[in-house]
Amino acid sequence: MGWLTKIFKGSSSSSSHRVTEGRYHERYENDGIREDPPTTSDELLDFDDEEIDRAIALSLAEEDESNVCSLVEDDQKSVCSSLEKEEEEDQKDEVSSLSEEDHKGKKVIVDDDSNFKEDEEFAKAIQLSLNMDSPPRNNYGSLLPRLPNFFQGVYRTCAGCNDKIGHGRFLSCMGGVWHPECFRCHACNLPIADYEFSMSENLPFHKSCYKEHHHPKCDVCRNFIPTNLVGLIEYRAHPFWLQKYCPTHEHDGTPRCCSCERMEARDTKYLLLDDGRKLCLQCLDSAIMDTHECQPLYLEIQDFYEGLNMKIEQQVPLLLVERQALNEAMEGEKHGHHHMPETRGLCLSEEQTISTIIRRPRVGAGRIIDMFTEPYKLVRRCEVTAILILYSLPRLLTGSILAHEMMHAWLRLKGYSNLPPDVEEGICQVLSHMWLDSEIMAGSSGTGLASSSSAPASASVSSKKGKRSECEKQLGEFFKHQIESDTSAAYGDGFREGNKAVLKYGLRSTLDHIRLTGRFPC
Repeated sequence: MGWLTKIFKGSSSSSSHRVTEGRYHERYENDGIREDPPTTSDELLDFDDEEIDRAIALSLAEEDESNVCSLVEDDQKSVCSSLEKEEEEDQKDEVSSLSEEDHKGKKVIVDDDSNFKEDEEFAKAIQLSLNMDSPPRNNYGSLLPRLPNFFQGVYRTCAGCNDKIGHGRFLSCMGGVWHPECFRCHACNLPIADYEFSMSENLPFHKSCYKEHHHPKCDVCRNFIPTNLVGLIEYRAHPFWLQKYCPTHEHDGTPRCCSCERMEARDTKYLLLDDGRKLCLQCLDSAIMDTHECQPLYLEIQDFYEGLNMKIEQQVPLLLVERQALNEAMEGEKHGHHHMPETRGLCLSEEQTISTIIRRPRVGAGRIIDMFTEPYKLVRRCEVTAILILYSLPRLLTGSILAHEMMHAWLRLKGYSNLPPDVEEGICQVLSHMWLDSEIMAGSSGTGLASSSSAPASASVSSKKGKRSECEKQLGEFFKHQIESDTSAAYGDGFREGNKAVLKYGLRSTLDHIRLTGRFPC
């Protein structure tokens, strides 16, 4: 039976997240204002200086041109005045006219002087304006005035309490902002003040709280399962019970239950049997300890076979034995196939003397005491001399082993000889599985009667035990799982081939085909 190995990310499986801490001011770090290409104040000042210098040069050139025109005009007027004076020197009105013309030329010059003064004053005013500080600009180089404060004072809302966050400290994480006292661990409900935290299902946890609630613990030593060399959590798990444990427990001598295969936890104690096996307390609850105690179960399985029209007429002795006695009997047996490494049942065909348990031993100080055994002489009266079963196994496991060995006895008594191991062991496992299935169904319904899913509809089985406990039903499902998942060629592959044939053709037709061909029907 294969064991499961689980490997997944450890504390990094909930990847650590970081908390960004800050302090709020009046405005967001990223306000909703479109950003224009930045323009520096020096660039603007250079541009203004060039434009102003160009304007002054043009103004001075225009003034010079107008002054030259005025002077030429005055000279022409002076020549005309001299000619008139020669022609009309006795006229007094012309003298006064000449005086007025001379006065006009001076006025132009005076006016020119006043214009130069105005230009100088204008140039000084421009120079003064250039020396002044540049007008205030916003952060984006725009000459527009700064937005009013009531547009920039947008407040954030705490993701924990939904209240406004004003000035002061804040936390930014998980796609939101929080008051420091509102960002709390989902497990302990205390604020998370650490720089890193863990998350599970979009909920925050302290790293220690996450480890306590989500990091797997070993079911044997009860400690957190350590990480391997590459930082991953690696553990073993039972394929049915899903008991998880550290890989080191497979090599440190941690005992398993000889029945259900679960490992012994550090805070529990299994029962130590005299042959070195250990039995968990759940399996001990329904364990069958001696030959006399097993007789009612033997009669139930005989009834099961009779209900399948497969009655065994010969009285075959049933003995419960210790491990040592079973191993000795197996060495003396010439026929049969044995499931290694642990043989828990045997159908004998040879005459032997077997030491059997005649009285249920007592349990004291965590171990079996007062074991009473006696020798039993097996006499060959037919092809089968006895059926041996390992003692101290739970009732359902004992019954499934007994159903398997009784099928061996039936085949030998009915003349099914020299069958291949996968055929003989496979059909015996089919009968064992059928009995377990019927017991679980009968125990679940509590009626005491149930029909096997793999048997004919007319076949019925009886269960005098009554309704099963949940623990015993789980054990029954586990023993079925053992048969179904067996990886050996004879017991595992043989069962799957035999069960498929029985489901398709029925038990009786399958047995008839085996008698004729020695193989399962296809």
